[in-house]
Parts: sequence; structure tokens; C-alpha cells
Amino acid sequence: MAAQATARIGVDVGGTFTDFVLHDPVRDLVATGKRLTTPDDPSEAIIAGTERLLQETGLSPADLHSIVHGTTLVTNTIIERTGATVGLFTTQGFRDQIEIGRETRYDLYDLFLEPAPTLVPRRRRLEIPERMDVHGTVLRPLDEAAVRVAAKRLVEDEGIEALAIAFMHAYLDGRHEVRTAEIVAEMYPDLPISLSSRVAPEIREFERTSTACANAYVQPLMRRYLAKLENSLKSMGVAGNLYVMLSGGGIASVQDAKEFPIRLIESGPAAGAMAASYLARQAGLDHVVSFDMGGTTAKMCLVENGAPDRKFDFEAGRVRRFQKGSGLPLKVSVVDMIEIGAGGGSIARVDEASGLMKVGPRSAGAKPGPICYGRGGTEPTVTDSDLVLGRLDPAYFLGGEMALDLAAVKTAVAGRLAPALGVDEDAAALGIRRIVDETMAAATRMHLAEKGRDPRRYTLIAFGGAGPVHAYDLARLLKMGRMVVPLGAGVASALGFLVAPPATDLVRSHVGRLERLDWAHVGRLLAEMAKEGRALLLQAGAKPEDIVAKPAADMRYVGQGFEIPVPLPSLAPGEADLPGIREAFRASYTERFGRALDELPIEALTWRIACSAPGRDIHLSGVANVKTEAFADAARARRGTRQVMFEGVGWQDCAVYDRYALAPGARFEGPALIEERESTCVIGPGATAEVDGFRNLVVTLP
Repeated sequence: MAAQATARIGVDVGGTFTDFVLHDPVRDLVATGKRLTTPDDPSEAIIAGTERLLQETGLSPADLHSIVHGTTLVTNTIIERTGATVGLFTTQGFRDQIEIGRETRYDLYDLFLEPAPTLVPRRRRLEIPERMDVHGTVLRPLDEAAVRVAAKRLVEDEGIEALAIAFMHAYLDGRHEVRTAEIVAEMYPDLPISLSSRVAPEIREFERTSTACANAYVQPLMRRYLAKLENSLKSMGVAGNLYVMLSGGGIASVQDAKEFPIRLIESGPAAGAMAASYLARQAGLDHVVSFDMGGTTAKMCLVENGAPDRKFDFEAGRVRRFQKGSGLPLKVSVVDMIEIGAGGGSIARVDEASGLMKVGPRSAGAKPGPICYGRGGTEPTVTDSDLVLGRLDPAYFLGGEMALDLAAVKTAVAGRLAPALGVDEDAAALGIRRIVDETMAAATRMHLAEKGRDPRRYTLIAFGGAGPVHAYDLARLLKMGRMVVPLGAGVASALGFLVAPPATDLVRSHVGRLERLDWAHVGRLLAEMAKEGRALLLQAGAKPEDIVAKPAADMRYVGQGFEIPVPLPSLAPGEADLPGIREAFRASYTERFGRALDELPIEALTWRIACSAPGRDIHLSGVANVKTEAFADAARARRGTRQVMFEGVGWQDCAVYDRYALAPGARFEGPALIEERESTCVIGPGATAEVDGFRNLVVTLP
């Protein structure tokens, strides 16, 4: 690649907007952008936004080193059930395991409980004679003739577009799955095949099979989408590489994404958490709650010591969106966050049965969008209420590129919503805001309480198009004393793609009590995973000398049903390390449950390797496509005054500041509005705000 190709673009495709951040370290250049998402083909907005950023910065497509991309396409495909026609091969006698599941009920008292529908109906689940035992010993050889008959039936009679293979105990030895895939590939070379022993080589048959099926379900769609995006970028002259964000917050190659697309299921939301982690490290904050509010959802994540919480399982496509156990269980590494239907496009309505107002989770999205967008929306949304309450400037939305129709919103609120509630239009708009803020606060409290955390000890980092608009009230409800809003907050998730490290998580299961483990075998597993992880990160652009591998194991007391992750001292642990491993387990267990059970033996089930390389360092010292001189004297950045409604105090005159004109050291008091192209920050009466050395807006609440 030519030496001048040093610019990188991060792209976050959301439900309403697609966000862009361009960074070129050689030219000391940062630029941002935002476009309405094109739901029918997200690549259209990506290409259009990329072309515009290049035009605004004077760069050419040849100057792009790489584009890092995140998407909600995998999640939406599973939720909407619009994926491929999938077939499943499983061990004889286990055809119905993904339907039986764990025989648990997510609601004990609902006699008409609706189970999570499987992705593969029974007629497309075929049994193959073969069997391995719990130690990986072959009890019954693979019947290759049966494989050929079953493959022909699924492809030619059922018309499957992808195949999942999940045999019993394949996480210990995947040779039967591999041989089955070879046979099918000889017969149908273009058929995508997902092996459970590669997608999720972990103990627990139901979850492993479910993950393999989900991977097959989205694989054809993601292959087509990523191939089209790559071709479109090449057509416009981009010679750089396309990378994708994984659900766990790492960066991977497109080839890896095409093979294991299920690992992208939380790709978009993870970027926001990675951006918040980077900003927290930069500002020296150890205890942070990341708050990312866009057009469709709000995401909250706990960030401690500069890293987001992670977990290794996820539920997708829940029948009841917030009911644990009502979705498809997946064994994937994800950033541990909560996501609720509270975004700028969340629709407000009056419930006919109770007469009370409800907000969300249904969203107006990008089409038709809120009423104020003038694109056909007829139902009031959170963004509409923010406009009525003075928090948004109808003439400066997206930097003035998109005028908002305040009159249409007032007509809708006064004509439909307010009369149904028996209040005036201001009270109705304030009610929308109060409901959505209380909903987000309640969800955040619960998320932190489940982890034994007190929100009063944390700082709120707010971003997303709607995040800074609602952050002050959310922090106040959570009794937080401080919030931080970065420069370019409206597109900070896209920044997350550029600062996230190339990283991947690998896993293998090997069960045994600590005192009885074959440590030589464990060492071979860890070495094998470390080698595979290095190869994947090299594909993702990491330098060999920068790659670090951190081992861990999922452990529990013997007899328990679930395990917790525990760090390991090295890639080659042995008996000499047992006291330290036991103490690490005890510390992790005590932190989570408040006590330890020292009299019980400990067993390990699953071994993990987290491979990563350093992320990029980006200083948002200035945004190149916004030409504004910055001042340490906040008065010189003041644009004027606007009236804003605050709960409990009514309409207040608020100073309006140009965000780009505030230099480090600038200080002012609320109530105030701080406007930039992609977002507006609102701070209430009594609060003080100061711009730090990284141009973050640090707000101290009264």
C-alpha cells in the first residue's frame, strides 16, 4: 500500500443515523459526519457518508488506509427472522435438543407461555449415526453414507441455504463434524457450513447447537452484505482494507466476519463501550458508566479501570424483549451492557386501558422518523419532545443541514397527545421526557445493583445523538456528581471503531477438578488457542510484536450449575500454580457473591485466551470539517440565549454555546446549551461546566 494511505474511517450504522469519524495521524486530521441510515441497504449510507467526508477533508479514496465498520444487521436479522433457510445435522437421538432446551420457563406463572422459536424447524433437523463420549472417545463411527443421503435431502428437497453441524461432545474432538463438512462440501461446494466445534467449542450441547444454527442463519446474508460493501468501496477507489467490530469490542478481518458472523451480533453497541473506555482512560477515570443514546435505543455499560465489563453468553431475539430466558442462547463474547428501547425516535402514546402515557420501545427509526424530520412521521417521539422543550434548535440540527418542523410537532402534541392526557402541550412534552429518563435511570440502577455497584460512585460518560441531551437529568436521577461529554459526542460510537484494539477471544472446554487436571493437556489447549489468535490478529492488521495473549478459565465449585471467569497466571499453568489459581477463584467468587465456600473442591470447565494488540491513540483537538476558532473565555463562545423547560423550575433563559469554540480551560455555569453538529448538551441550573485538556466537557452537578 502506498505510504500516503494513512487515514482511517470508523462507521457506526445505527437504527436512525449512520455515524462517521475520520482520523489521519500523519496529517493530524479528525473529521466527523452523520447521515440518515438507509435501512433497505445500509451500504448506501456508508458509501455516501465516506464520499462526503473525503470531499470535506480534501482527501482522495487512495488516502484511506482502512475502514472499520460495525452493524446491527446480525441482531436485526435474528429479531425479524429474515435469515437463511437453515438445515441441521445432529447426532442420532438428539434431533429435538434445540427445541427442548433446558426445560426452564422464563415466566413460571404464564400458562400460555410462548417459547423462543427455533431457527431450524423439525423437518430440516436430521440425525446422523455417530457418537463420541464425554472423554472424546469414538463410540460409534461416522456413517458417511447417511451424511450424503441427508445432505441431498436438505439441499435438493428442502432448499436449504446454509447448514449447521452440531454433534455430541464435538467440543472435545471435532473430527466427525469436520469430515461431515468435507463430504457436504464435495457435493455442494457453495453451501455455507457452520461447525459447532469451530463456532462455539464449549461444553453445553444446547447452547453450542443454538450458536451454530444462528451462525448459519445469518451467514449468507452477511457474506453478501460484506462482499457488496467491499466491492462498492473498491469501485470508488478505496484500496484500503475493510475491518469489522466484534461483539466483544475487538477488531477482526472481513474474512473472519464472513466465517463467524454471529460474533458480530452486538457489533454496533460494543463500539460505544470501547469509545467510553478510551475516553475514561484518557481522562483518568476509573469508575464510569457509559451512556450511549441514539435514535432507537439507549445502551448503558459499566467501565472500570479503563475496560468495559464482558461476558461470554448472550440472548438474541427474545420473545419478551426484557425477559431473560425468552430468547436464543448464544455462546459468544460480548461487551456486558443493557440496551433498552429508549432513543430519540421512541414513540409516545396513551395506553387505552390505563389512560397512562407510554414511551417506547417502538421507534420511528429513520423511516419515517420523528414528526419534526418532516419525512412522514405522525406520532410524537422523544426528539419531538426535546424540540418542544427548547433543548434542540430547529435551525441547527445536523449543523443546520436538516431543518426541524416545530410547528408540526406542536400541532400533533396539542391535537392528539395532550387532550388524551388532559394537560397542555408543554406538560405532555415534559411527560415524554420524564418517562424516558426515569426508564433509563431504573434500568441503569438495576444493572449496577446486579453487579453490587453504587451509581453515586460513578461518572457518567454521555454520547450518541440524544445522549448529551438527556445525560444531565439521567445523572441527576442516579445521584451522580459528575458527567463527561466528549467533543464529537454525537458520533463517539464511530470513534470507538478507531480506538478499539485488534482483539479476539478463543475458547476450548476441558472439564476437571483442579487437583486432578492434566496440566500438560491444558497447556496444549492454551498454546493452540494463542497460535490461532495471533494468526487472526495478523489478518486484522496487528504487528506480531504487539500481540498479547491473556489466559483465563471458567471455574465453579463442584456441584454448582454455573461458573465464573478467573484469570490464570500464565499460558502454561501447572500444579505449582494451584495455590494462586485457587486464591484468584476465591477472590472472584467473593467479589460476585460476597462470600466463598472454602470447604468445597473447585473444578474448571472452559479455558479462554484473549488476544489483543494496542489500539490507536486519537486526540480530538479539533474537527477539521468544522472551521471554528476556540477560546478559553467561554463568553466568546456564546451564541445567544434560548428558553428551555426544566422540570420543577419551568422555563429558563439558557446561554447557548458553540461547542467547537470552547477551548481547554473554558468554564461556565448552567442552565446552558452546548451545541455541535451532531448533538446538543443540556445542563441544568446550578451545574458548572469546564473543558478539560482533551476538550471533554466536564459537568459537576449541584
